[in-house]
Amino acid sequence: MIIVPVKEGESIDRSLKKLKRKFEKTGVVKELRERQKFTKPSIKHREAVNKAIYIQHLQDAEAAK
Repeated sequence: MIIVPVKEGESIDRSLKKLKRKFEKTGVVKELRERQKFTKPSIKHREAVNKAIYIQHLQDAEAAK
């Protein structure tokens, strides 16, 4: 459960913004969206490999400078 302490005189908008930020950091919405569809393990593995290749290219380009 997410708890946001509201200080005396603090606006509701500010408190709501804090709540949204905490909610986003927990990853609840991301996990919910991911659970709505099934992704084959082979596709997950392929995406992880492609991401690693992309990051490696970025690091190689940064090192070449």
